[in-house]
Amino acid sequence: MALAVKNNSATFTGILVQTDELADIFSQRAEHIDSEGIFPHENFEDLKERGFLSLTVPEKYGGKGLNLYEFLQIQEKLAKGDAATALSIGWHLGVILEAAETNHWQEQSFARLCRLIVEEKALINLAQTELATGSPSRGAVPQTTAVKEAGGWRINGRKSFTSMASALDYSVVTVDVDRTGQKGFMLIDHRLPGVRVEETWDSIAMRGTKSDDLVLENVLADRDALLSVESAKKPFPKGWYLQIPAVYLGVAVAAREYAVEFATSYQPVTLPGPIKEVPEVRRKFGEIELEIFKAREVLYSVARKWVEQPDERSHMAAELAAVKHICTNSANTAVDLAMRIVGARSLSAKNPLQRHFRDVRAGLHNPPTDDAIVYNLANNILG
Repeated sequence: MALAVKNNSATFTGILVQTDELADIFSQRAEHIDSEGIFPHENFEDLKERGFLSLTVPEKYGGKGLNLYEFLQIQEKLAKGDAATALSIGWHLGVILEAAETNHWQEQSFARLCRLIVEEKALINLAQTELATGSPSRGAVPQTTAVKEAGGWRINGRKSFTSMASALDYSVVTVDVDRTGQKGFMLIDHRLPGVRVEETWDSIAMRGTKSDDLVLENVLADRDALLSVESAKKPFPKGWYLQIPAVYLGVAVAAREYAVEFATSYQPVTLPGPIKEVPEVRRKFGEIELEIFKAREVLYSVARKWVEQPDERSHMAAELAAVKHICTNSANTAVDLAMRIVGARSLSAKNPLQRHFRDVRAGLHNPPTDDAIVYNLANNILG
């Protein structure tokens, strides 16, 4: 582990301690957030107060400069407390991490945004999913357009599944640049006229992410709002998307810990001791451990490679996708096993396992989807 940890010091250790503290606090609020389907504003105030929004901001701009390996550890821990909060803050941190790693934004724009995050605690996200084009991983050109005018860029479109939409200060919006078929990334200030949020999020999973629609109607952005342009056919692999499996791994760990607590304390009158002593229960715990071990080893070994072998990053798309497939499916299996151990009580509305079950299921639908991953892996070996 130490090889991949850049901040191998008391600083990173302190961040991990704070992460555990926050996870404990978030776990006490998770049921209310989920049952009411509200955005976890209180959690984000805590994150802002402790400087977590600038964890991946480069040190030269006043942040902590965490790398991918360190970032994923934060995500797994936060997700144990509240998965929706972890996934949401992960989008913010990941967008900044990618920009710091690739330098694909205009330097002046990136520096300005980093200052806003550090000094004003600005919250951002990447808004790219559209109902008509489906998952961004499938490579479709955005239907949202950015047309150049004398005063800047005129933007029109709608983005779905925009996590934290109502709480965001800025969005990095994917657009069709001047209707050329080139995919661009545009920084949009949510205070601009024509930017609004339409509440559409009615999912039974990850309710607290409040992933509503972001609507852009004749929004006029500055000329320097265009951050970068990339080929829609050959996008560069995005290592920070590993935050997705990291979050669902954290959910699985939370489910395991609850099941352990239950099995240790629950003793039916028909048994001489708690159910943890029952061979079948112990077998299920062994299977949970295998799934978590497999997921964690795959996740962090690939993250370590990303950090330590930057020259290999352009060739790691298949590995990153495989990690997502393995971790999210293992996490689903682990949560299911935990529910089998706890039994019918796990279906109680007040039981955290039913929330973990719904939340972890969402991982199967975060891009890239299982079918796309499997076909891409097959193409790699078959040509």
